[in-house]
This record gives sequence, C-alpha cells and structure tokens, in this order.
Amino acid sequence: MLYPIIRNTLFLLEPETAHKVSMKGLHFAASIPFIRKALAKEFQYNDPIIAKDLFGLHFPNPVGLGAGFDKNAEHLDALEMLGFGFVEIGTVTPKAQAGNPQPRLFRIPDQKALINRMGFNNDGVEAIATRLKKRKETTDSNLIIGGNIGKNKVTENTDAWKDYCTNFKGLEEVVDYFVVNVSSPNTPGLRELQEKEALRKIFTELQLINKNNKPILLKIAPDLETAALDDIISLTQEVKIDGLVSSNTTIDRSLLHPANFNKAAIIGAGGLSGQLLLNKSTAILNYLHKNLSLPIIASGGIFTGDDAQTKIDAGASLVQIWTGFIYEGPYIVKNICKTLATNLRK
Repeated sequence: MLYPIIRNTLFLLEPETAHKVSMKGLHFAASIPFIRKALAKEFQYNDPIIAKDLFGLHFPNPVGLGAGFDKNAEHLDALEMLGFGFVEIGTVTPKAQAGNPQPRLFRIPDQKALINRMGFNNDGVEAIATRLKKRKETTDSNLIIGGNIGKNKVTENTDAWKDYCTNFKGLEEVVDYFVVNVSSPNTPGLRELQEKEALRKIFTELQLINKNNKPILLKIAPDLETAALDDIISLTQEVKIDGLVSSNTTIDRSLLHPANFNKAAIIGAGGLSGQLLLNKSTAILNYLHKNLSLPIIASGGIFTGDDAQTKIDAGASLVQIWTGFIYEGPYIVKNICKTLATNLRK
C-alpha cells in the first residue's frame, strides 16, 4: 500500500536519478544485518515447488531481474534480499564507457512503459569482475548471477567477437551463465550482429574458449522477422547455444497509444519496454518454443503472476522482469512466485 506513494515521490525525480536514489536506499538497508534479515523475510517467497534446475544450475525460483538494472554488479545483496531467483548484470563491455548523453531514460506512466537509450554504460569488465570476485570471497550467497556481455561502441562489427571473448574470459570465474547481447537498439549497428554469419562467428569463438562449459545464451530482439528467427533456430543446430533470452526492448512505436506518439517523438530514439510489450514478445517466444528445444528465459511485459504464467505457458523455463519492478515495486517477485506456486498446486 505504501509503494504507490514512494513511487510517486520517486517519479518526481528524473528516471535515472530516481533509480540511483532507490538503489542506494536498498543497498544501505541490505548492509545492516537485522534490517536485511527483516526485509528478506518480508519480500522473499521460498517454496520448493517453484524451484527450477536448468543449465546445471539450481534456481530457487524462476523470477529473475533482467540486465541493465544492476549494470555494474553493485547491488546484488539488495536484490537477493528482495527475493530474485537470479540476477543478470551488465551489459558488460571490455572497456568502461559512459554510454549515451543524458537524459537517456524516460517514463510513459499511463502505459506503464519506459524508453531507454542508455548505450551500455558500465565500469568495464575488469572492474566488474573484481567487484564480483570480492563479493564471492566475502559472502556465502547462493544467488545465481548471469553475465550479459556486449561490445564497446567503438569496436567494429567485424571485430565484435573479440570483445565478447574478452568479456567471457574476464567474467568466467565470477558468473554462473552468460548472455550474448546483440539486440540492444542503443549501440549503433549492434543489431546487425543478429545476422546468422555474425552470430556463428561469435558463438564459435566463445565455445572454443569455454573449457568449463559455462552456459552461453543469446538475447534477441522482439522485432525480428520470421526469416531471421528461422536463421537463429537453424544456427542453434550448427553451433552450441545453450538457450535464448526472448526478448530485448522494441523499437516498435505502434505499441503506444496514439496520445503518446508525440511524446515518443520528442523523446526520440531508444528501446521501448513495459506492459505494452507482453503480447509482442510472447508471440516471438511461442514461435521459438514451437521450433526449437532450447530453454528460453522470457522477458517483456511481465508485471503480474498471470503475465509470468502466460510466458511459461508459451514455453519459457524462466522469466525476467525489469520495467515491472519499477512500476509494481519490491513485492513483485513475491507476488509472481505466489501465483506460480498456486497454479502448480491446482
């Protein structure tokens, strides 16, 4: 009942500022043992019926946080406190980069949506790996961590595979699985890497250095035509891809209400996310599930337990939230888990 008031207060701030303020507050709470314990009891939902074993990993629940929320792996204790079954950090690039100029994150509240053009702003693989290694050495956390990896903006697409390999080597010992991000709309030319030959090169090179068989997944855009999806499906039979993340943000502005077209035009470029992406992303998920047998982590438009159940019914093994967390607040994981558990017991 309190969160709408807190959210409305945070919404008085610029979106990126509000994100930093809220995460610093959660980080502080998680740093005090008795507060952390009390909040974990409040927000976590522990029920073995919803646990999932996948990729050789044990997920205590199937609800994860998508990449882009904790880009630099700075708030994992706080996110674990809130009950996430797994958290994907990044997108990580070999060299630190500032990302696109601010403002670069925008709200469309009446449709519970966001537009972002962050541009892979992050501290770089070396700093992030050091941070994760320190956490691993000083905590007994079992939180599953995914490493979402990308290329630096200045790297030519022909050399992109080198960036992905650099990230893999840097993070291999401190993350549980990898996600190759070639689908963000906010790095010029990045989505060209979703073409079959480019993907073949990236995954071939990654698997050559993957001596410990870390799961490596591919994150795709929800804007791909059927032919491009078929190429990806075909590619999974040629090179080892352990799973898919479907899907990233969209550049499709037709999902907006006409009343928001002008606002979106003023905002300009960026990936659109939120409640309005549920049906579009689920259609892609359903097509992929019917045509391949790989595990799929579903993302896009998940705000409620029913939304998550829709994804699972369409073929998802796990789900990720992002924009829903902003609008629904810290009980979102618990609420989704309760619904999924109830459905399984029917």
